[in-house]
Parts: sequence; structure tokens; C-alpha cells
Amino acid sequence: MKQKKIIRCPYCGRPAVLRSASDVYKDTKRIGYVYTCSNYPACDAYVGTHPGTKIPLGTLANAELRKKRIQAHQTFDLLWKYQIFSRDDAYRWLAEKMGLPLQEAHIGHFSEFYCDQVVSVCKQVLQNNLRQHVAFGG
Repeated sequence: MKQKKIIRCPYCGRPAVLRSASDVYKDTKRIGYVYTCSNYPACDAYVGTHPGTKIPLGTLANAELRKKRIQAHQTFDLLWKYQIFSRDDAYRWLAEKMGLPLQEAHIGHFSEFYCDQVVSVCKQVLQNNLRQHVAFGG
């Protein structure tokens, strides 16, 4: 029988627990689940789950890392939203740029350093494409 993997807080080492998203976000309209450090809210580490599942979206993160992951995702998502890459190609490009296997190229697992790198390389691509767009009368 497959043993359930224990998720641990990277900040204090305590096990994570599954809570209602509405409890964590203090919003009754939020559905789904969030893994929080068992010492939450004293330890502010948590991560959401994929919609309709109890599968974490990444690793537990404190407020600063969550903010950086959001910023990295917002910048990265522009690559496929502006049709510079398809969504799948954007993830392949990101994996290559970060020197990671494709299955590890998930911003929800990235550290602050990697998030900063994502923002930097994505901004370069966005700026280069904007210049080309303007240069060709787009």
C-alpha cells in the first residue's frame, strides 16, 4: 500500500495540515483547500491546491515567497497570453532557461532566487518582442 507523503514546512519543519480555503483566506466564497503549516497562523507558510483536488500547487511558502511567485507567474504568463509562445512552449522555454527538466519547471516550487530569475528572463523576451512589434509597425 502506498504511504501518504508528509508535507513539511520548510521554515519550521512542522507537518502541514489541510484546511478549507475559505478559512485561510477569510472569504466564504473561496472553495477548495490549502495546506498550511500546522503552526499557522504563527508560521504563515501555506500553499493552495489544484482546483477540485487535494494536490498542492507547489511547496509551502511564506508571504514574501508567495508574493514573488505571483509576480513571476504574472510575468511568465504574458509570454503565452501575448502569443510569443504557446503555453506548452513557454514552459519548455522556461525549463531550458532555468536549466531544469520540464517536470521541475513549476513556479510553485521555485525559491525567491528562481522567481527573480523568471521575472528577469521573461521581461527580456517581452521587451525584445515589443521592440520588434513597434519596429515593424505592429
